[in-house]
Amino acid sequence: MSFLTILFIAVGLAMDAFAVSVATGVLQKKTVSRDAWRLAFAFGVFQAIMPLAGFFLGMGLKTFIASYDHWVAFTLLMVIGIKMIYESFKIEQTERKAIVTNTTLLVLAIATSIDALAVGFTFSMLLASSILYAVVIIGVVTFILSFIGYHVGKNFGRFFEFGIEAVGGLILIAIAVKILTQHLIA
Repeated sequence: MSFLTILFIAVGLAMDAFAVSVATGVLQKKTVSRDAWRLAFAFGVFQAIMPLAGFFLGMGLKTFIASYDHWVAFTLLMVIGIKMIYESFKIEQTERKAIVTNTTLLVLAIATSIDALAVGFTFSMLLASSILYAVVIIGVVTFILSFIGYHVGKNFGRFFEFGIEAVGGLILIAIAVKILTQHLIA
């Protein structure tokens, strides 16, 4: 898998963390640099850990699904992408609260990284030895986008908050189609 493909996957996965970061920035009464760092660190770490866990889970099951692994990867990425697009519209109907406690931060970090677990499972079928390379990219991209998202929310309000997760979903759907097409044509 190329660097560019992994980068696009990382950006797609980071969109829900970015959206939550923007919402947090919007809802904070005053800008606290420490909150932006904590948020970005938590989201980046969990977004890196989850694909690694999914990768090892998938490696254990790989021999059982080797003949149709491209269909599994395609399906998982499509479902995640569609779910992200659906949730981007659903978010508008719910009120988000600012992160104030470590517990809330932990819950949000886990919730925004669940999709990465499924992507890690997909990686077990697509990547041979570069999983650490992929999870570092995913973690770093999520950290950077979450940090930026907090400040975007603080400075630009709700303009970017809702539609950005849909963009992430579209990126994952495009990658799913690319994976399936490459396998069927090869």
